[in-house]
Amino acid sequence: MRTRSFLLGPLGAALLTAACAVGPNYKRPDVAVPPAYKGAPTAPPVSPPPSTSDWKPASPADAENRGVWWKVFGDPQLDALEDRVSVSNQSLALAEAQFRNARAVARGAKAQLFPTLGVTPSVTRSHAPAARSTALPGAPVGTATTYQLQGEVSWEIDLWGQIRRNVESKVETAQATAADLETARLSLHAELALDYFALQGADEQLRLLASSVQAYEKALKLTVDRHDQGVVSGVDVAQAETQLESTRAQRTEVELSRAQLEDAIAILVGETPSTFSIAETPSQAAAFSVPAALPSELLERRPDIAAAERRIASANAGIGVAQAAFFPNLLLNATGGWESGSLSRWFSAPTLFWSLGVALAQTIFDGGARIAGKEQAVALYDGSVASYRETVLEAFQDVEDNLAAERLLSQESEEQARAVAAAERALTLAQNRYQGGITSYLEAVTAQTTALANERTAVDLQTRRLTASLNLIKALGGGWSDTELPEPGAVLAKVTAAASP
Repeated sequence: MRTRSFLLGPLGAALLTAACAVGPNYKRPDVAVPPAYKGAPTAPPVSPPPSTSDWKPASPADAENRGVWWKVFGDPQLDALEDRVSVSNQSLALAEAQFRNARAVARGAKAQLFPTLGVTPSVTRSHAPAARSTALPGAPVGTATTYQLQGEVSWEIDLWGQIRRNVESKVETAQATAADLETARLSLHAELALDYFALQGADEQLRLLASSVQAYEKALKLTVDRHDQGVVSGVDVAQAETQLESTRAQRTEVELSRAQLEDAIAILVGETPSTFSIAETPSQAAAFSVPAALPSELLERRPDIAAAERRIASANAGIGVAQAAFFPNLLLNATGGWESGSLSRWFSAPTLFWSLGVALAQTIFDGGARIAGKEQAVALYDGSVASYRETVLEAFQDVEDNLAAERLLSQESEEQARAVAAAERALTLAQNRYQGGITSYLEAVTAQTTALANERTAVDLQTRRLTASLNLIKALGGGWSDTELPEPGAVLAKVTAAASP
């Protein structure tokens, strides 16, 4: 009874204090957020600015679909390509594997909260010489068999919350990794769309250049005929040839760019470039204005911001782990089993043995290792806060840059359309003047070059407008939402090896 009282006393105290955990409780750091985007076409009035205390902390999302945002461009071929990214891209498979690894690490940390149970069955055959009885009267002699079944239970009581803080840190790291997976998914889908729009822009450039080559071939034939008739000099022929060949060279350069874009898309959808091709089709995507909500919502819509915020929480829990190292550890140990020289009497009461023990371990001197560990944890926390705030600032910059790009490129496209119309009028006049013998071919060449350059600029602006719309969608999180957040219990739940997050 005295032994049991001696053991139950520390155990009861341990259970009473197990609810406490040393170290600071987590609070999301404040960041400076403007009340509205300056580049938004119609920024909603916000007066006074919303209080940061009312914002919901950014959190990573789980594996649920965030929405197929690329469908807003209305291009079936793009939709089909985007559907292949999630199932075939190896970079995404790597990010998914890293998330599963982080979940397994978190579950391993949680396992330390529970006792460890082990069992050791053994059979020993031994022989003692007869001379042993002379040296040690009463000692057994001859050959004997010993059967033993021993079990052991050990348990480290989490008095100061070191284990719980470690579990907390690992869970938040896993959540950050889940957000990293969403960031990777968003980036890969956006990269595919960017390459696809660039490829379609290249196709439009090729159609424009092919049409120009045909026109320049006819112009060269006309100039040669006029030269043979003695109407124009060889200079006009040389100018016509130069214009034709330089345009063919431009077309070849665009063909090279298109081939490289096609290969990049093949890699993104998980296919070898040699077996992949995209037929030239007219572009069906159209630029449009993407609405931007309040800047405060961006903290909940960007997975990279969520990842940075979760890493702050993980580092904060790490401070508690380091701080708990200054306190003693309480270990409970229990051993028991049966030992007998006969199988028939193995599990009888006289063969039973057991022991119980309690150990309190405290480090007295470690040369400053624990102090250095806590300083390291605090520095890691401070660094993660700085990284989070920098990520938020960069996110606002992304949104503002692309809001400005949408607005100004739309204006520039209208201006460029007027420039194209003027260049075409000038080209018509120059060709009529040349055919009428009023001017040299140099004026016609200049007008043709100007018209082609303006038409190519208009095509490029259309591609840039699509890119700006896409980049703004990406900057706003690509439809990522905090409506489906992975709870710690979901992170710690057992999953199959092949399961996706």
